[in-house]
Amino acid sequence: MWPFEIDLVYLWVDGSDPVWLEKKQRATGISLDDSEENNKGRYFNNDELKYSLRSVEENVPWIRKIFIVTDNQRPDWLLPDHPGIEVIDHSDILPPEALPCFNSSVIEYFLYKIPGLSEHFLFANDDMFFNNPLSQGYFFTEGGKPIVRLKKKFFGRWHYSLKTLMGKKLGQYMSIVQGGARLVEEKSGVFYSGIPHHNVDSYVKTDFKEAVERVFSSQVKASLSSTTRKYGDLHRSAFSYHVLANNKACMKFVRRKESSRILVHRHDFEKYLEKYKPDLFCLNDSQKVKDMDREKIKPFLTHLFPKKSRFEK
Repeated sequence: MWPFEIDLVYLWVDGSDPVWLEKKQRATGISLDDSEENNKGRYFNNDELKYSLRSVEENVPWIRKIFIVTDNQRPDWLLPDHPGIEVIDHSDILPPEALPCFNSSVIEYFLYKIPGLSEHFLFANDDMFFNNPLSQGYFFTEGGKPIVRLKKKFFGRWHYSLKTLMGKKLGQYMSIVQGGARLVEEKSGVFYSGIPHHNVDSYVKTDFKEAVERVFSSQVKASLSSTTRKYGDLHRSAFSYHVLANNKACMKFVRRKESSRILVHRHDFEKYLEKYKPDLFCLNDSQKVKDMDREKIKPFLTHLFPKKSRFEK
């Protein structure tokens, strides 16, 4: 029997909700556009969460409880009172000065404040899926350390420096990841050149809280004013680098057969899964994705996970 319980937390938003869209327009002064931080794909809802929950039931049934963090919304297909799942509003966990918030990085800082969250938890975006049966030991050691999955870069720490020297500007996401890695280097003397695998991650609540409230408190406070994601924000990958540097986690480099990021605008989903058979995969929407690309998502997921979960109406 596994020695501790593990919960699962999702972020979810329905970007087609007119009430939500009006709130966002009022708060930011801009509608959705083609930028990295504000594109349609960052908020678009293709019911991926429904199919991700089906993948949970099929492949990680040992999850104790699931929490869905959202902004005064609720999936219309979700059962209202299932004891195994709970909807958490932003206002339940974020400080008032950060509201309203459309910045996933800022929302993620306060996951540890979810009432009743277990000490050990997994975090996923709604477009992430468990593709094979996996045990608790896939995510944590029996001693309770999270397993931090990273992707290795060929030139290590110089990979992105070389890109910059070649005149290529880093995208916003990679810029804030690299900023967090340098910050951890300043604090611990260790630089982690591996980048996040962009899939389901493991955390210990006590360490997460310490990162937010003590280790990176000034960076967290500085990011609270970023209503949408901005260059210079702190990314939660810094929390993982920090626990690695302090021997509170185990590092594992992964390739596509373990963790795959499938680009919605580029890849044939079925061929990709058949080729790599990854344990985890993400259907990554972005500013490069067109509506005709998104139309392929739901039929693909319905075929892959046809059986309703116990959380659906």
